[in-house]
Amino acid sequence: MELASFVGRALFVSVFLLSAWQEFNGFGDDGGRAAKSLRPKYNAFISHVTTHTGQQLPPVDMKILVAAAIALKGIGGLLFVFGSSLGAYLLLLHQAVATPILYDFYNYDVDKKEFSQLFSKFTQSLALLGALLFFIGMKNSRRHGRQLRKKAPKAKAN
Repeated sequence: MELASFVGRALFVSVFLLSAWQEFNGFGDDGGRAAKSLRPKYNAFISHVTTHTGQQLPPVDMKILVAAAIALKGIGGLLFVFGSSLGAYLLLLHQAVATPILYDFYNYDVDKKEFSQLFSKFTQSLALLGALLFFIGMKNSRRHGRQLRKKAPKAKAN
């Protein structure tokens, strides 16, 4: 059972680790292709948030944002493979921040091709987020379950 769990975690994390590796290899001095493609999406996200909430988000250097994403996916992925809840939380943080920015289906009309493509990727990303929440929940329930099953010490008879 432990082997199957390890293989499942390794397959799950391969998405994050391969993505982090590709972004790391193309990083360069300016953050690479990832930073260039992220800039317009981030600007659209900031505009959307400002319009709907009235709150102005602080400016962020795309190079730092891409480096943080690489770190979260890389470190979180490696920790997650070995069953660490911290790794799951790091991946959860990445998914929660990156998903609404990268898959901005809300900026397109429903009948546009981009809407369906981005919405599909958005829902896939939500499924990954749900799997991470499931892992964290199972990890916590096992920890609490073990504490409940401890036998009470027997009283000594005089």
